[in-house]
Amino acid sequence: MIRIKSPSEFKSTQIPANPGVYIFKDENQEILYIGKATNLRQRVRSYFSKAYKPPKTQKLVSRIRSIDWIVVNNEVEALLLENKLVKQHTPKYNINLKDAKTYAYIALTRETFPRIFSSRKTSPKLETFGPYTDGFTRQDLQRLVVRVFKIRICRKLPEKACLSYHIGLCTAPCIEKVTPEQYFKQVEQARSFLKGNYEKTIQTLNDQMQAVSREQRYEFALELRNQIASIRLLTERQIVDNERQFDQDIMTFRQQGEKLYIMEMSVRKGVLLGKKEFKVDLQPQVEQEFLKAFYSNNLVPREILLNKPCWKDNSEKEALEQFFAQRRGSRVSLLVPKRGVKLSLVKLAEENLKSAFDQNPQILELQSALNLPTIPRIIECFDISNLGKEHVVSGMVRFVEGKPDK
Repeated sequence: MIRIKSPSEFKSTQIPANPGVYIFKDENQEILYIGKATNLRQRVRSYFSKAYKPPKTQKLVSRIRSIDWIVVNNEVEALLLENKLVKQHTPKYNINLKDAKTYAYIALTRETFPRIFSSRKTSPKLETFGPYTDGFTRQDLQRLVVRVFKIRICRKLPEKACLSYHIGLCTAPCIEKVTPEQYFKQVEQARSFLKGNYEKTIQTLNDQMQAVSREQRYEFALELRNQIASIRLLTERQIVDNERQFDQDIMTFRQQGEKLYIMEMSVRKGVLLGKKEFKVDLQPQVEQEFLKAFYSNNLVPREILLNKPCWKDNSEKEALEQFFAQRRGSRVSLLVPKRGVKLSLVKLAEENLKSAFDQNPQILELQSALNLPTIPRIIECFDISNLGKEHVVSGMVRFVEGKPDK
């Protein structure tokens, strides 16, 4: 770590020329910014050069009083470490996408008698599975786990058995109808199923069905057969969906003044789902910083189409692809298409982004101030006045595309 009383005191010779992560702190040792670099010395030195810097970067540099760094082996490790530290510390000058959507998980609580529910957050107190991009599939899967493995859904154990026990969806640990050991086996089977071990679950249930049939407990055998059929139906539907699935995100960037405007459009299973507009302050490598921030809170698709490169060379591009691939769990491609359908998608996103610039700049400021996912094209304002209890007067003013609707 090096300490400075002002930016003019900075000397880069103490910083190694290795790949790694750099950390800027203020006079109170609060973290201001975390970044990654293939060459720490060159990257940090660029902040203190006399070259033009956006106002946000100028303000950042003026507050830096200490610089720390962590050396790693390569750029991919630097990207992964940077992402982890940014999520952990949420520095003020790193891009923070407040409106980025997160997908839900199926969660099991870490209790003697765990319960199952959906959660958009992960926590040490929870064992999570997912996230699931398709909400209907997640709900079907969760209902199936409850029906097959009898996992409780109540927030607190009630004093007497609830409806779930009486309709056969819970083994009622609340009234000690099941021991902790027996309930643990139920949870273990549910955990294996949620991890994707469908065939193992089906085989276990099939063995149980054969055993109870030999004991002539035919009602229980019928219930087990129905559970097996439900699992097969769900998994077959998922296989069909996966064969049709080809996820893409289209990201287009456009600079205006000291701001960068971004249009994000999502294609899922070949269907265009919609768009989101973002605006961030300019800073070094702002397009790359935006992508890392966006995909810290959103699922990474198989392919990301861009209207311009956000890397300096092929090695940096490959490092970004490896970074996103680790988050996704499979290969990810970053492309700047030159022709065909993919170029048409990028052009479509650029056209949507262009329409945002045709708006009244005050409308764009309003969108940013209220953290709205899209531009407010229709604004209605109401004013209601009362004179006693009987005389109520109201009025409405309406604006469409930033102009009065007279």
